[in-house]
Order: sequence, then structure tokens, then C-alpha cells
Amino acid sequence: MKMSGVNKVIPGPRAMRMFTRVGTALALGIACLAARAQELEPRAYSPSPIGTGFLTVGFGRSSGGVSFDPTVPINDVHALLYSQVVGLGQTFGFFGRQSLITVALPYVVGTVTGQVGEQTGSVTRSGLADLKLRLSCNLYGVPALKPAEFAVRPHRSAVIAASISVEAPTGQYDNTKLINLGTNRWAFKPEIGLSYPLRKFYFDVYTGAYLFGNNPHYYPGQASRTEDVLYSVQAHVSYTILRGFWAAFDSTWYGGGAVRVNDGPPAERQSSSRLGTTLSVPLTKHHSIKLSYSSGVTARVGANFSTLGLSWQYLWFERH
Repeated sequence: MKMSGVNKVIPGPRAMRMFTRVGTALALGIACLAARAQELEPRAYSPSPIGTGFLTVGFGRSSGGVSFDPTVPINDVHALLYSQVVGLGQTFGFFGRQSLITVALPYVVGTVTGQVGEQTGSVTRSGLADLKLRLSCNLYGVPALKPAEFAVRPHRSAVIAASISVEAPTGQYDNTKLINLGTNRWAFKPEIGLSYPLRKFYFDVYTGAYLFGNNPHYYPGQASRTEDVLYSVQAHVSYTILRGFWAAFDSTWYGGGAVRVNDGPPAERQSSSRLGTTLSVPLTKHHSIKLSYSSGVTARVGANFSTLGLSWQYLWFERH
């Protein structure tokens, strides 16, 4: 699908030169910003029987400001992003441990506005974003159990798990544009998680790090863009109201990720924190919906979004 762009005010030559010099800051993967804004996931490593499959369809709205290094002459940058995502997942046994593989493909419509000097510009993008694949394995705690075994065996124990997420450069990208949906690079996120149930409460802590590949075709097409490791921490407390019906308080922080273009000096490191809440409501044995809201608390450099999400999930179980 072709990108669309709308400029409310066409910058003059001086402003265009400024855009080029500060391209490091403005070349936003707006779909990536939306994804990180929604990356609060309670009970990500909770036990499930092997052979469980699920289909998820989600919708999200993110809006807010983007903060840059104070030395960058870009002001009043605001983004409004609508995302739709389709995901598939399947649990399986791996050397006796419960494992899960998921794949998600997002579609994003976003508008970003900003001011360079006294001139204001606006651009709109719509299309596919980067595909995301995630593989997790519970290292300690509940072993891989078939549905019949899972139904009768107690599984209220602590879980230690590990996962690796991969973002493939499948999103819409044009190296002649500063703002894109895709990032034109690979990214990997290893993560370690600890989950602990206590009566009706469930506690989660995850820590991970984004490892970014190189974008060799960065704006205006001949530049090379690299990004340092971006560290992340999540913590969640959820409460089970009824079976399958639970509410959670969510929090996250991520920092690092300084950007360089052509081995130049790094931009200022990112530092952002968010708080949110999640509500999971079962509709039937196989259907459920999930509502979520989160908002930025601090953002020295990076996105400071408010995000509202709604998703529908369909579960099925293999017969053994």
C-alpha cells in the first residue's frame, strides 16, 4: 500500500536543512512507538495446557507528545496513532516445559505534527508495520501438561520463564521520508520473567533488552542509523475476581537506546515510564475480551503517550 503524506505548511529551504540535520530525532518508526506504548502485558507467562491455540484481534489508540534531546530544534511534536493487530499463538511442550509461540501483524494509521523554528508540518501514514514473533519457555514451575492433566493438577506455583521477541523489517518504509511505519531493521528482545501467584493475586516482574540491527538506508537514503541497547522493566499486580475474570495494575520503564547516524555523536538516551490498568472479561468458554489503558508518567526523551486498547480473543484446545 502506498504511503500518503499531507503537509499543512511546506517548510522553506532553511527549515528543510534543519530537518535534514535533525533527522536522527525525527525519523520516527511511528508503529514502533505505538507498540512500545502498548507493551504492558500482565500474566504473559501464566500456565496453560499444551495444545492451547488462540486468535487475537486488537485495536488501539495512542496519542501524545514526543520529547527530544534539548539541543534538537524540534518542538511541539505530537502523534495520533490508530493500530489494528491480528495475532496467532500456540502452546507446546519443549523438553517437558510449557512453551508458547506467537506471531502478530499490525496495521497502523498515524499522523505526526511538529514545529521546526517557526514552521509547522504534518504528515500522515497508513499501512502495515513490522511483524513481531515471540517464543517463550517456562524454565521453572508448572511443567508441560495436557488439558486433562492440567485440569486436575494444582498449578499455583511460581514460574520463571524466558522469551525472545523478533521484529522483522516488513513494515512500510521509504528512505526518502523522515517518518515511517517500518524501521527497516531487525530487532531482538530477550527477556526473563518471574510470576508468583498468592491466593487471588498474581505478581509479575519482567526485565529485558532490545537489541537493534543497523538501518543501512536511513534518510535521505545513503545514511546508516544505529541504536544502542534499550533496557526495559515491567511489573504487574493482578487480582482474580472470578475464573477468567481479572483486573491488573501495570507499570513499565525503559531507558537507553541512544541513536547514531553515520558513526556521529549519539543522541541523548531515552528514559520513559508508564502506568496502566488491564481488565480481562470472559464471554464464553472460548471467547474473551480485554480492555487496557496506560499513560506516560515521565519521558525525558521518547514518546509520552496515552493508549487505550481493546482486544477479542478466541481460544481452542487440542484433544489428546
